[in-house]
Amino acid sequence: MSGQMSAAAAVWQDYDQAGLDAQYNNRKRFPDYVDRFAAWADWSRGTRDKLKCRLDVAFGGQPTETLDIFPADKSGAPIYVFIHGGYWYSLDKSDCSYVAEGMVTHGVTTVVNNFVLAPHGNMDEIVRQNRAALAWIWRNAADFGADPHRIYVTGHSAGGHLAAMLLATDWPGFEEGLPRDLVKGVCAISGLFELEPIQLSYLNEKLGMDRHMALRNSPVLLEYPIAASMLLVVGADESDEYHRQSKVMADKWSQLGYKHELLVPDGLDHFAIVDSLIDPQAELVQSQLNAMPR
Repeated sequence: MSGQMSAAAAVWQDYDQAGLDAQYNNRKRFPDYVDRFAAWADWSRGTRDKLKCRLDVAFGGQPTETLDIFPADKSGAPIYVFIHGGYWYSLDKSDCSYVAEGMVTHGVTTVVNNFVLAPHGNMDEIVRQNRAALAWIWRNAADFGADPHRIYVTGHSAGGHLAAMLLATDWPGFEEGLPRDLVKGVCAISGLFELEPIQLSYLNEKLGMDRHMALRNSPVLLEYPIAASMLLVVGADESDEYHRQSKVMADKWSQLGYKHELLVPDGLDHFAIVDSLIDPQAELVQSQLNAMPR
């Protein structure tokens, strides 16, 4: 626990450097991540073979600005956007196609987007590219038979951070003509909402954030004029810092008086927690469906 760390050597709250790094080193904490990544990639290849899809659709001019669309059978479907994790420096949309299987069955069009990875882009650019993806989805939804007024975003780990950043976006300021409430709700799974401890950890060797960049990209410190719902999910087996991160965001939503729920499913770690998104009947899929605009 953090209270066992030496205050004299503390770099974040009561954590020394080794303790802080251990809190965020999920690959060391859960070494079967290799198997999880391989399973996601395998499932996703099967999903792309099984479901109708439009792959590698450009939403911007950068090579990384592409997305995959898995349309529902009925027109006017709500839109489920999934943002992959990987600590902003790894993984790809092609590893997460499988989440479409949990949603398309329920008549929900699914979109999985890519974005530049660190160190090729900094946190400001990563956030900008995710905002650009959502702006493109809103403007082009009718072309793939979906309803731009029912956009719901889910992200895992770093993707949970990016999903929350989308709720904090001034959409009319980002692009003329966009609605203020472009994103109607968010599910952040094992999300990160306060980036200062990330900036102080080993992860910053790849991310290259200074303190100011970390603060301006910390969802818990931002303003949210639109009362969107938030579903926060963190596995019971995750580190103390991951539980704290979700708790501070839940507290933020509570202070704002906005609708939110914090789920802590038993027996799940940082990676296994998203396995069930392939199953249309999974509890986590149902919880997201219940939170979506219908």
